[in-house]
Amino acid sequence: MRFLKNLPDPFIISLFVAILIAYFFPAVSLWNYDSFNLNTIIDIGIILVFFFYGLKLNWKDVFKDLANWRMHVLIQSITFILFPLLVLLGYPIVKLDAAYFTLFVAVFYLAALPSTVSSSVVMVSIAKGNIPSAIFNASISGLIGIIVTPLWMSLFLSKNGGDFNLMATFLDLILKIILPVILGAFAQPFLGNFYNKYKKQFSNLDKLTIILIVYNSFSHTFLDGLFTKIGVYPLLIVLFIVIILFFVVFNFSKWIAIKMNFNREDDITIQFCSTKKSLVHGSVIAAVLFSGDIGIYLIPIMLYHTFQLIYVSYVANQYAKEVE
Repeated sequence: MRFLKNLPDPFIISLFVAILIAYFFPAVSLWNYDSFNLNTIIDIGIILVFFFYGLKLNWKDVFKDLANWRMHVLIQSITFILFPLLVLLGYPIVKLDAAYFTLFVAVFYLAALPSTVSSSVVMVSIAKGNIPSAIFNASISGLIGIIVTPLWMSLFLSKNGGDFNLMATFLDLILKIILPVILGAFAQPFLGNFYNKYKKQFSNLDKLTIILIVYNSFSHTFLDGLFTKIGVYPLLIVLFIVIILFFVVFNFSKWIAIKMNFNREDDITIQFCSTKKSLVHGSVIAAVLFSGDIGIYLIPIMLYHTFQLIYVSYVANQYAKEVE
């Protein structure tokens, strides 16, 4: 099968290697030199990631598809409303158990995240869907998520951590994420061609930052023994829930698109863009939102991202065969 040619994804493998290194060598994350440490490096990486995010966006392509507003509203509603509401259905069950509540918040964080840009557009392209609309929705989703994701998470972080300050978090988000995006957008006329020339090298910075976040997060989690306290069984439940959540939204998005009489290309874009969740945004926003043992909050998005990459690659190729 053709989708197997893309597997295994070296980046996904590197994330799990980072977890293994964190397990065997967690103390490296405690390195510190005159107040300069791994967290400082990660903060610099986050700022650069979103600066380049603003720099690489083609704003004309992003907004030229505004006329198809019904599709855009549907996709963003599924991404930022349906997803979190589905997970909220489990809140009455888990709110009394501290261990399961932590995992619930981790899954809820996955549900509140924006869509991923690159894989959404690539998969829609393979499946012969509406590429301009995929570009618009994947791009605007990331911008919306910078605001909406912390708002959703404010419902539970104060209960889970006890010291969550929404205004302080937004200030951190503005300085590390929103401001770099704006600066990147303004710098695009001057640096856009330079970025496009070396975009492959710059994309490695994104990946390196995420790898460092994953290593740093899991090393602290292993040092504090959080996974031992939670146990294997609850983590298997998370894997099961993540897969079920994907299929519920994946099939619902296709059903509602057909019911609303979109054409085939739009159906594909709705189904793919509304069910994607961004590992990039998930990792870097987590580094801003959470403190302490944030490794547990990255598990659902890593599992979800890996599964969606494999399954949607297969579906995209099946859709492509229908029009060959």
